[in-house]
Formats: sequence, structure tokens, C-alpha cells
Amino acid sequence: MKTLFLIRHAKSSWAHEGIEDRDRPLKGRGIRDAHLVAKALSDGMDQHDRIKFYSSPATRALHTALIFAQNFQLPAAQITLKDELYDCFSHELLAVIKASEDLVDTVYYFAHNPAITDFVNKTTAVNIANVPTTGVVCISFDVKYWREINTNGKLVQFEYPKRLKK
Repeated sequence: MKTLFLIRHAKSSWAHEGIEDRDRPLKGRGIRDAHLVAKALSDGMDQHDRIKFYSSPATRALHTALIFAQNFQLPAAQITLKDELYDCFSHELLAVIKASEDLVDTVYYFAHNPAITDFVNKTTAVNIANVPTTGVVCISFDVKYWREINTNGKLVQFEYPKRLKK
């Protein structure tokens, strides 16, 4: 069994003119939301699971991954940057995930929309209109190797800040 967590980066700031898209920082709300969602996920996490974090190199995605790592009590060195996760399509996201380390059964990918929403809709039987910022989708695949995942995923969890704030 392989378990995939797809996390859309937290809310980013558009306040800084003249910076590249990939360099946009998180807003204060984004930082708070990332802590909220990460805390909720870490409370139900099995500390014995071997997990791996992969992040887009975009500042907003990496900072979201760092906040999750902090809440999961994982070292920042646990995060691997993947250039392919920035500005990708769902089929490219699938290729990256299929290349995940088979020794690790649970992976967390910090990336962007529309790739995340499209990926969920193509690999599970659900139809999600939009995975919002700091939204987390957990999908399980009844496979032994990551390369075997396809359209056979089961949506296990869909969490996002607005739902947790209720």
C-alpha cells in the first residue's frame, strides 16, 4: 500500500512588485493556515511511518513544506526539492510521483494548482472542483511500487483551512 499526500502551497503574497513568480513569499494568513493544517495532520500521524517530503522549489511551496516539517518534528533535510513540481501539468506530476522511492510508503508532495486538482480527478473516482491553498489531499494506492500507480487511487482525506476553522 502506498499513501500519497498532495499539499497545495499556502496562500502567497502579491504585495512585492518586481519579483519572479517562483520567489513570492507566504502571506501571514498562509503561514497561519499552514500551521493549522499541518498540526491537524500531525496529530493523526503514525510516528513510526517512514515518510518523505518533496517540494517545488518555489518559495511559497518550500516554506509550506518547512512549516509541515516543523509540525511533524522532521528535520528540514527531510525535504527534497524537485524542479519538475513547479509549473507542471498533472501528467508530469504523475511521472514525478511514480519515480518516488519504493522503500518509502508515505510521501508528501508540496506543489501547485491546477496540477494537484487535475491529478486527484484523474487518479481517483472523485471530482474536486478546486484544491484550495494549503489544501491537502490524501490518496491511497493498493500497489507495491510507486511506478504502478495509475487511475486506481482511493481518496482517503481532503482537508483545507476553512474546513478546520469551523
